[in-house]
Amino acid sequence: MHWTKEPLAFRLRPVAALPLGAASVAAFAPLAWFPLIFLTLGGLFALLDRSADENKGWRGGAMIGGAFGAGFFLTGVSWIYVSLGTFGGMPMLTAGLATVFFCLCMALYPALACGLFVRFAPAPGWRRILFFAALWTLCDWLRGWFLTGFPWLVLGYSQTPPSPLAGFAPLAGVYGVSLLTAIAAASIPEACRRQGCRAGLLASVAFFIAGGLLLGHPWTSRQGDPLSVTLLQGNIAQNIKWQPERFEDSLRAYYHLMNDNPAQLTILPEAALPVFLHDVPEEYLDILQTLAAREKGDLLFGIVIDDGGQRYTNSAVSYGASGTYRYNKSHLVPFGEFTPPGFAWFMAMVYIPMSDFTRGSAHQPLMRIGGMNVALNICYEDAFGEEIIRALPEATLLVNISNVAWFGDSLAPMQHFQIARMRALETGRMMLRATNTGITAIIDADGSVRGALPAYTRAALNGEIHAYTGSTPYVRWGNWPIITVSICLLAFARRRKALC
Repeated sequence: MHWTKEPLAFRLRPVAALPLGAASVAAFAPLAWFPLIFLTLGGLFALLDRSADENKGWRGGAMIGGAFGAGFFLTGVSWIYVSLGTFGGMPMLTAGLATVFFCLCMALYPALACGLFVRFAPAPGWRRILFFAALWTLCDWLRGWFLTGFPWLVLGYSQTPPSPLAGFAPLAGVYGVSLLTAIAAASIPEACRRQGCRAGLLASVAFFIAGGLLLGHPWTSRQGDPLSVTLLQGNIAQNIKWQPERFEDSLRAYYHLMNDNPAQLTILPEAALPVFLHDVPEEYLDILQTLAAREKGDLLFGIVIDDGGQRYTNSAVSYGASGTYRYNKSHLVPFGEFTPPGFAWFMAMVYIPMSDFTRGSAHQPLMRIGGMNVALNICYEDAFGEEIIRALPEATLLVNISNVAWFGDSLAPMQHFQIARMRALETGRMMLRATNTGITAIIDADGSVRGALPAYTRAALNGEIHAYTGSTPYVRWGNWPIITVSICLLAFARRRKALC
C-alpha cells in the first residue's frame, strides 16, 4: 500500500479517528457521559468498515486504530506526566516524552484490533459487528495482563451505573460489558449504512433492556449486623508528604480525625504514615490501639514495612479487637513500585520515594475485622478484577486504600473511583475506599455510591456497612468465559457469510 497513491478520503480517516479517540474519554469518569462511547466507537467502526470494503489491508486499519488510540490515551492518561514531572522531579521535556511514548505504546492495542479487523473482516452485516467487538474485547484483555498489565480505561468501565449495561458486570465482568458496548456501538453505523440490516441494533436494544432488569437482581445477600465505619482522608500534598519535618503534622492530622470520628472500623489510606513501621513512635501506636479499643473495634492503615535485607513492602496493618493482621501489596506498579530490568537509568532521573518494593504473595490470609472477612487491595490492585476474586467467596467485604496524590488534580482519581465501582458490581460486595486526597467513598454491592468525600479536603466519611455472602457468576468463573466467547465469535464470524 502506497500512502501517496491513496484517495484523499482514505488518508483522512486516521485524522478523523484521532479526535474520536480523544472525545471517547468523556464517556468515562469524571464526566461519565456513557452514551457518548456508542457514537465515538461507532464512528471508528464506520471508518474501519469502509476500509474493509475497499480491501485496504491491515496497515490501513492499524493506522486508523492507532490514531484513535493515540487520541484516547494521550487525553485519558496524560496524568502520568504529573507523577513524573510535577512530583517525580523529572525534567519537563523528558517527562513529556516519556508520557507520550507510554500513551503511544498503549495505542498499539487498538491499532492491533483495527488492523486485524480490516485485514480479516467478514462480509458486511452482523457478523462483521461481532468480529469487531470480539477483537476489541480481546485486545482490551491483552492490555490488562501483558507486561503486568495496564487495564485503565477498559471500554466496559464507561458503562458503570446509570448505564443499563452495568447489569451484566456480575455475570461477565468488565470485559463482558466491553463486548456488549462494542456490539452496540458498531450496530449503529452498520444499521444506518446498510438499510434493512437491523439485527445488531435490535440485539443492542435487547441488551439494554436485559441489563436494566439485571441491575436490580440481588446476586449476593447481606449477613449479620451492620458495622459503623470511618474512612479518613488526610489530604496531605504529595510534594510535602515525605518531608521528615512534616511527619509530626501527618501524625497529628490523623489522630484528630480518628479521635473526632469514632467507629467500629476506622480505615486510613495507603502509606498514611510516611515512614517505616518501626520508625513510628511507640506511644503513637499505643494511641492507635487505645482509639480502637474505645469502640471495641479495629483500625487499619497503610504503611511501609522493612523486613530487613533491603526488602520492604507496601503494606497495610490492622490493630484492635480482632487482632493484628498484615497485608503486603502483590501487584506492584512498574516504575512506581519496582524497576523493570534494564530501566535503572530511567529511575535515576525521577524521585519516587521507596520505589523498589518486594512483591507480596498472590494468596494471603484474609483480614478478620469486625466479624467480617476483608479482602484488602492497595491502590492500583483494584484495577485487576480477576485478582480481586481470588479472595472470594470467602471475603465478605472489599477494602481499597490508595494514594493517588501522585497524579494531582487530574482525571486519575475519578477514573480510579469508577474502577472501584465496577469491582463492587462484579463481586456483589461493598467496597470501602480510603484515599489520601480523594476519592474516599463507601460503595454499595450494586455499584451505587452511599457516600463520598470531595477531593482535596481533609475529612472523615462516616457510615454503616454490611457483610455480603454468595457468589456472582463472575466470581465463580472470572474472565475466561468471556474470553472464550470472544475467540469463538472470531471463528464464527469468519466461517460463514453474513446475512442481514
